[in-house]
Amino acid sequence: MNAQTERLVLAGPAGRIEALLDTPPAEVTPRGTAIIAHPHPLFGGTMDNKVVQTLARAFVQCGWSVVRFNFRGVGATEGVHDEGRGETQDLLAVVQQCAPEGALALAGFSFGSFVMSQALASLWPARQIDKVVFVGAAASRFQVATVPPELHERTLVIHGEHDDTVPLAAVMDWARPQVLPVTVVPGGSHFFHGQLPLLKSLVVRHLTAAT
Repeated sequence: MNAQTERLVLAGPAGRIEALLDTPPAEVTPRGTAIIAHPHPLFGGTMDNKVVQTLARAFVQCGWSVVRFNFRGVGATEGVHDEGRGETQDLLAVVQQCAPEGALALAGFSFGSFVMSQALASLWPARQIDKVVFVGAAASRFQVATVPPELHERTLVIHGEHDDTVPLAAVMDWARPQVLPVTVVPGGSHFFHGQLPLLKSLVVRHLTAAT
């Protein structure tokens, strides 16, 4: 955490949701709110995952307030793992409470990208989405939802060349029918070991690009 991090307790469909709010410096007016979803709960995924923290730092650097939260059954969040169904409802509950209006960005890592894609499909087009970030999209393990064509220019998909958890080929198979570009990090692993600064810079570049 940093000096601008606040602990939150939110209401979820399965009970209490544990969350963290990271904000830009006080003199910066937030551009909006970004919600970040963490990797698989049954394999140690939490809101404190290093990739999730890297995403949070990138969004804060670009002037966004960031909410990262633990899915049901993780940390102090109540409930039990629900294979993505209940987790999608958790994410939607976080959006409803932390970003009911205004600019909204969604990001997810691994299992979190699958959950985020389902929430995105639920929110769009009733809700404007300003930025979308997929990291290590779990396309080989889950039915990651397609991205609405109108959001392609606002969407960044990053994957490691040597991801041994989700093969790059699976992400290309998901992206190809959508003609959705994929940014490949040469030599990158699923957790981007040794390459988190590069991951952050790619996200910052996306967030600062005009769309």
